[in-house]
Amino acid sequence: MIPSERQAQAQLDAYNAHDIDAFLACYHDEVEIFDLHSGERTMQGKPAMRERYGRMFADLPDLHATVVQRIVCGATAVDHERVTGLVPNETIEVIATYQIEDGLIRRVWFAK
Repeated sequence: MIPSERQAQAQLDAYNAHDIDAFLACYHDEVEIFDLHSGERTMQGKPAMRERYGRMFADLPDLHATVVQRIVCGATAVDHERVTGLVPNETIEVIATYQIEDGLIRRVWFAK
């Protein structure tokens, strides 16, 4: 498994386990998260991630993501995911693009 695939999988496993510390360990301290469609940066840094994802993990016990397909090219992994438990009785389709730098996820672009 190459580093970009390893990091994408590790963060997904931690997400599904609702393990905020293991989840954040996959990310660069200055991680940036963007909306793919608007280009808007929606989050920056691990403290912001800890606040948002920590709350989600605590408040949404059924939160779970499944990879439908993963494409890996060099330092980039692109996941098509199905997320359940975020919105009651709905499955959300998400595209997540992870850019890896120095073995950690540095930037993420989400499209829904």
